[in-house]
Amino acid sequence: MGAVGDKDSRDSGRAMPGRLISLLAPVPPAIIALSLILLMPNISAGKEYTFGITWVEDLGVSLRFLIDGLSFLFALLISGIGVFVAIYAASYLRGNPDLRRFYLYLYLFMIGMLGLVLAGDLITLFVFWEVTTVASYLLIGYNHTSAIVRRSALQALLVTTLGGLCLLAGLLLLGSITGSFDMVQVLASGEAVRGNPLYVPILILILIGAFSKSAQLPFHFWLPNAMAAPTPVSAYLHSATMVKAGIYLLARLHPVLAHTEVWEWILTCTGVATAAVAAVAALRQTDLKLALAYTTVIALGTLTMFLGSDASAAVAAAITFLIVHSFYKAALFMVVGIIDKQAGTRKMNKLSGLGRSMHITFITALAAALSMAGFPPFLGFIGKELKYEGALAVASEPALVSTAAVFANAVTVTVAGMVALKPFLGKLPHYLPKVSEAPPGLWISPLILSSLGLTFGLAPDLVGGGLVEPALTAVLGIPETIDLKLWHGINIPLLMSILTFALGVIMYLGLRRLRAWLAWDFKHAPTSADVLWDKSLELLRAFAAWQTRILQNGVMRRYLTVIFVTISVFLAYALLRTGQFPLEYHWPRLNLKEWAAFLLTVGGAFMAATARKPLIAICALGALGVGIALIYLFFGAPDVAITQLLVETLYLVLIAAILPRLPVFSPGRKIRFRPRDAVLGCVLGLLVTLTILAVLQTPFVSPTSEFFEEASVPEGHGRNIVNVILVDFRALDTFGEIIVVFTAAVAAVTLLGHQLRRGAQ
Repeated sequence: MGAVGDKDSRDSGRAMPGRLISLLAPVPPAIIALSLILLMPNISAGKEYTFGITWVEDLGVSLRFLIDGLSFLFALLISGIGVFVAIYAASYLRGNPDLRRFYLYLYLFMIGMLGLVLAGDLITLFVFWEVTTVASYLLIGYNHTSAIVRRSALQALLVTTLGGLCLLAGLLLLGSITGSFDMVQVLASGEAVRGNPLYVPILILILIGAFSKSAQLPFHFWLPNAMAAPTPVSAYLHSATMVKAGIYLLARLHPVLAHTEVWEWILTCTGVATAAVAAVAALRQTDLKLALAYTTVIALGTLTMFLGSDASAAVAAAITFLIVHSFYKAALFMVVGIIDKQAGTRKMNKLSGLGRSMHITFITALAAALSMAGFPPFLGFIGKELKYEGALAVASEPALVSTAAVFANAVTVTVAGMVALKPFLGKLPHYLPKVSEAPPGLWISPLILSSLGLTFGLAPDLVGGGLVEPALTAVLGIPETIDLKLWHGINIPLLMSILTFALGVIMYLGLRRLRAWLAWDFKHAPTSADVLWDKSLELLRAFAAWQTRILQNGVMRRYLTVIFVTISVFLAYALLRTGQFPLEYHWPRLNLKEWAAFLLTVGGAFMAATARKPLIAICALGALGVGIALIYLFFGAPDVAITQLLVETLYLVLIAAILPRLPVFSPGRKIRFRPRDAVLGCVLGLLVTLTILAVLQTPFVSPTSEFFEEASVPEGHGRNIVNVILVDFRALDTFGEIIVVFTAAVAAVTLLGHQLRRGAQ
């Protein structure tokens, strides 16, 4: 009994931290969300908040944050939906031994997203951008024992990291043009940026970063694969966080980069193509979670398409749809997670009749799906009407944008039926006889989120004046008003909505035939983006293996050849590019002792290159080092000369210690002349000499050296500038170098001791 009691107490001790974490998990995002809600009246009135500290003063970088209408909207969605995800995850992952690790990753992700959308400095934005990249990698790869999960996490990491590097280059160029990384100053420099010759490169680099993060063509393939993550991660990532980061970036930099044909055409065409490709892919899915993932890609393509326009109606449609999508997508992902938990599968062709026993989940799914499909009186209907109004307002190609919007929304209606009707209606299969309703911890979050879609649909002014208008003003840079209401009369957007419903219902009723017609296996086709990604990685591995085999084959002579050839090429290019050939250099007249040092150096080098025995070669290298030390001494660098002599002495001692273990040259062996090595050595020596002479002919202007000369005595209290620099001004560098040398010495002593002990045995 005592043993059983001890075991129960241990189990209870392990369970208590998990329960406590689950109870406290929603608290931090709830505090953030409530704090933001308290600011809503001021934000609605047009007030902005900026705060922060100087980070890297010399580079003009500050850890600064900005709260305006746009950042407020995103921050509220991130923190607000984060509350419901935290509640849902506590029940979904109940009993998971790594629950603390999950919440650590989740909060790291939340902090990264909040820092990104609230960043008031371009460099701050990039830092938090990369935090979200790393955190999403950890979240997607949470179940790291699965090879598929690891592949999906690595794919998301590499794609978004490559895009992040392009984004960094674009932000640095943007900051150099505007003269500041401060977001307020950058947003006010639109005319200067658009008129600069670097505008197109900046635009392309920033768009690559945004498109890779928000899964636009050709980077769309990583997002559906990220469904390997746990359902709470998918709900959070798709509704309010990572995939919306690129959309936020496009909206944030809209005042600076928009209002050009390049911007309009790239975003419009990319958004249309992404939405169309994702719509076709969504219709082919039988996995409910994967189908929802492709509808997220559709939504992201639609948002990108509308943000490409200058029309206020199009931008307002994008912002409103952003809110609509966040509510219904988080709720539907949670519903799919409930279905998977309770029924053991999320395959649509294996599910039916769940509504008989899962009444609350069915109502939740139906409410979220109706908002997703755009049925009145849900907020999704208002968002869809605004999308059609915005599509008609696009100046470049209203017909193309309107057609794409209708097709994408019709597919969304079909997928809404796939998620909310097919699993719940009909007869319960014989292999699912014991399906029951989920515990409240699972359905409370999606129920509230789906209810918000209905509440805001019935009272759209709650989001119109408090969220949409301030964000619209921040994007367009001018005060804007918007009238959100359910009924705008009989007009073209209403007719387009009726057409959307009709097409969606037709595709849902004929889904089996439609899926059979779309049954070609383009997932494994040679042109599939996912397959091309795998081929690219295979090519990269093959190239790495080839260059390792060629360049790093373990032969020291090959290593030195590669290094010397590389240096020679770059030096020759630099000389040819600058055209500075020191042919008219005035050589100084040398006295006897300087000629002696010169001859000692040259003679030592020649002797070391032609020596037959190791001892002679080592002594010749020592003579070369002494000659160089004498040159330093004769030309006014006694400290460097002393350092050189100490290095040579240490070198000779170490070599003498290991000399008995070195291979012995055969006494009768002739020295084989290697013309390639001789030519390479002469060429490198000549190029280094010419480069040094060219540098000496260049006027030397160094404010750094002037600073050291002026500050050496009063601040460093020393007249030896070199010593003062090493000990005072660069103390941390010197300390780091000492640590490196000490570590290498410890490793060498340990290795030698190990070898000596083995030899003694």
